[in-house]
Amino acid sequence: MSTLLYSLGRWSFAHHRRVVAGWVLLLLASGALAGVFTTGTNDSFDIPGTESQTAIDALERTFPQLAGTSAYLVVEAPDGARITDPEARALVERTIAEMGQVEGVDDVVSPFSDLTDIGISEDERAAQVQVQFLDDLPDLTDDQLTSLQETGEALDEAGYTVAFGGDAFTNTGPQLSIVELIGVIVAFIVLYLMFRSLRAAVMPIITAVVGVGVTMGLTFALTPVVVISSASPLLALMLGLAVGIDYALFIVSRYRELLAADVDPQEAAGRAVATAGSAVVFAGATVVIALLGLAIAQIPFLTVMGVIAAGAVTIAVAVALTLLPALLGRADERLRPTDKERPPGGFSRRWVTAVTRFPVFSIVIIVVGLAIVTIPTKDLQLALPDNGAAPEGSTQRVAFEMVEDSFGPGYNGPLLVTMDLITSTDPVGAVEAIEADVRQVPGVAAIGLATPNETGDTGLIQVVPTSGPAEVETADLVQAIRDRAPGWETEHDIRTISVTGLTAGGIDVSDRLRSALLPFGVVVVGLSVLLLMIVFRSIVVPIKATLGFLLSTGASFGAVVAVFQWGWFADELHVLQVGPLISFLPILLMAVLFGLSMDYEVFLMSRIKEEYTRTGDPDEAILTGFVGSSRVVTAAAVIMLAVFAAFVPEGDANIQPIAFALAIGVFVDAFLVRMLFAPAVMRLTGRTAWALPGWLDRRLPHIDVEGDAMHRRIALEAWPSRPAAVTAAGLTAATTTGPVYNDVNLRVPAGDWLLVHGPARAGKTALLLTLAGRMGFDDGRLRVAGKLLPQETRAVRQRVSLAEVAGVNDLDDALSVDEHIAERLSIRTFGLWVPRRRIAPVRHELNRALEHAHEARGTVVAEVDGATPVVELDGVARIVLGVVLALLDEPEIVVVDDVDHLRVTDQVELVWSALAYLLEDRGTTVIASVRSADSAPSNPGPLPTERLHLVELDTHRTLSELMS
Repeated sequence: MSTLLYSLGRWSFAHHRRVVAGWVLLLLASGALAGVFTTGTNDSFDIPGTESQTAIDALERTFPQLAGTSAYLVVEAPDGARITDPEARALVERTIAEMGQVEGVDDVVSPFSDLTDIGISEDERAAQVQVQFLDDLPDLTDDQLTSLQETGEALDEAGYTVAFGGDAFTNTGPQLSIVELIGVIVAFIVLYLMFRSLRAAVMPIITAVVGVGVTMGLTFALTPVVVISSASPLLALMLGLAVGIDYALFIVSRYRELLAADVDPQEAAGRAVATAGSAVVFAGATVVIALLGLAIAQIPFLTVMGVIAAGAVTIAVAVALTLLPALLGRADERLRPTDKERPPGGFSRRWVTAVTRFPVFSIVIIVVGLAIVTIPTKDLQLALPDNGAAPEGSTQRVAFEMVEDSFGPGYNGPLLVTMDLITSTDPVGAVEAIEADVRQVPGVAAIGLATPNETGDTGLIQVVPTSGPAEVETADLVQAIRDRAPGWETEHDIRTISVTGLTAGGIDVSDRLRSALLPFGVVVVGLSVLLLMIVFRSIVVPIKATLGFLLSTGASFGAVVAVFQWGWFADELHVLQVGPLISFLPILLMAVLFGLSMDYEVFLMSRIKEEYTRTGDPDEAILTGFVGSSRVVTAAAVIMLAVFAAFVPEGDANIQPIAFALAIGVFVDAFLVRMLFAPAVMRLTGRTAWALPGWLDRRLPHIDVEGDAMHRRIALEAWPSRPAAVTAAGLTAATTTGPVYNDVNLRVPAGDWLLVHGPARAGKTALLLTLAGRMGFDDGRLRVAGKLLPQETRAVRQRVSLAEVAGVNDLDDALSVDEHIAERLSIRTFGLWVPRRRIAPVRHELNRALEHAHEARGTVVAEVDGATPVVELDGVARIVLGVVLALLDEPEIVVVDDVDHLRVTDQVELVWSALAYLLEDRGTTVIASVRSADSAPSNPGPLPTERLHLVELDTHRTLSELMS
């Protein structure tokens, strides 16, 4: 990966105008798409598989009048008046008549109607008018809602207090304020203090803003086809800014380090993107994987939130790897630091020395201290937000508070009890009996409606709790009704009784999320251990990192409960609502904090491991690696902390606790866990920290986060001194039973032939596959077609084609010659059908090669027919067909395996002759294998002796020599 990023960084630096223009165009295009297609966010949600969702889906069929979106008007009479006074009643009824004329309104229930007992408050000063739209929430327009609100103007002018609320007014969209810019300003200050360069400080801000702009544009452009909650863009904005600035910071910091070492700017950009950029890719991947893991909860709106946030992180990574080096290209030499800009690192050195002097003490202090902070987590309560969390002064917030004050908190979250009456002989009696029973359930304040539908097959009871929609008592009431439902079903001979409605749906979401926490945590923690084990080839490092992540998460949970549930420092932090936390906060916090903690872990540990690899001294590695990385990690953490914290004082009520929890999590993870706990653990474990059992090491894939492949590529840039098609030095491959081939050295100029010979099981095929980029090797150096292996394996595979190799790309005996040709042509052109006019020339080339070979030997050959099955071809024709098919890809090198399995010398010579004919004037290099050097082309043969290179493989002889 590092070599690919190295090339990408150099290319973006060199072609900075193209890259900058491309991102500007993408930003403008995404903004234009958002402006044309956006329909706004939508806070409605479905929760498949829950009782409330199943019941509400059934109501859409049996109670179609409830299928649309509901709203309500709450009106309060002036002081000294009652809503039941004739004048007030006339004004309200006139307003109701106007409401019925609003486009899309299906029904308006008067508070004075006999159909409801809950329309008038007990003191008769307030009334609630229920409105039912035909359309679902996503289909409601701003004009419809505006028209509905205009109907209350007469009441307002008459001195009545009026507000509209309900489900129709929950789509408020992202609520941003100028305060969010504080995070960006703090980030700029930190960057300037770190770099002492205005240009270097601005670059991460620019790239982060571009990434966020593209994300926001694409997000809002998707609103017509995807239900996107109002919290999703805010979360994406928060994460996009934080990681976007941090990722750019890591790369710019490494770039300036290289410039300070007098590296050429373009080369420095390539190396910075290859090293710091590799870590950025890994860190971004962990965040993305964790966010996509939100799908484990199987709640669509949460899955969409995770996908959008993951998209923001992905775009931030892409911007850091392309736009940032392009901006570096525009700056060129102007970012080279002066001597006074280079930090001494004295404080970092003193800090890590003190921490590691008493490692056990440091570990105990951190673990005990964070465990104490975690204690409030035991009181964690979850609920979905309601209109009580809407912005202050908004009509839905005013309506929510008016209803709570005049009617009671439960009137803001009524429950719907539905029942299937298809088996009942007395639907009305069954509904009335169950209504009477429901009234007796503790926690029920009133019954608003109790009736069967017109066909008598479904009953509906509207239940008003004594508690608010987000309170624990309401969830207890829902569970109490559900616990009694089986008894009522049996008693009244009805099928199913369910509790549904928006409030019950929110409770079900909270329960679903609570039950998903454990499996999600197992996935996240397991992923943490596995990924870090792959990167650092260690057991201690991933266990330490995972324990640190759990400590950070626990402390974050504890702090957010203390502030947003207990109310500690609520006024100072301008907390808009104290109570249960938004239900998806825990799982979202775990996902995001996991990814961010891995950022700091990778950047800190990679520098320590780099030093350990160089010196072999674990203590010196901790000291030097910490000093080299702590400054960047500290700056990154301060920036991320500022971005998150800026969303707390004046942020959206739904985002406030999330931002606060992330800010606390980042602070704890970066400054306590990574800066104190991590070096103490590394000092305590010493060399054991970098140990990995051999059997596990062989089974884990290798990810080059530290840029080893890039460094190898740079070191071998001038090797070999003379260019060739294939150059190998000390090439070795082995298995657990011994070497496959050992210490292979060769050089094959372009257009020459290489013949690898040796007995069976000597490793000939393995060597050929290695040279073709299809198999790895354990030691040595190898460059094929100008590309270094294994770093540029993909490029080698594009330049080297295999003729038939047994067990790798066998020809299908059941297919004919023409069918094989057509198949290869279709693969090459991505076509589903190949015309015969394209097949015939290829078959003709096959026959001409065979004819030429036989003429040279003085023999006659029958022309190969296109319909001939491959199984009927003789050995020579089969090998030559494989070569012809390989040459369709126009390779620089063609590989032919085990030619002399034909056993007959004349047939082998026919193959060489046909091969020489096919490659005439092509300049293609040949790599072939035979069992004996005697099977090499004869002299004089199809090519001069100086262009024929022989390499002998004999594993048994090599082993004997090694043993002696």
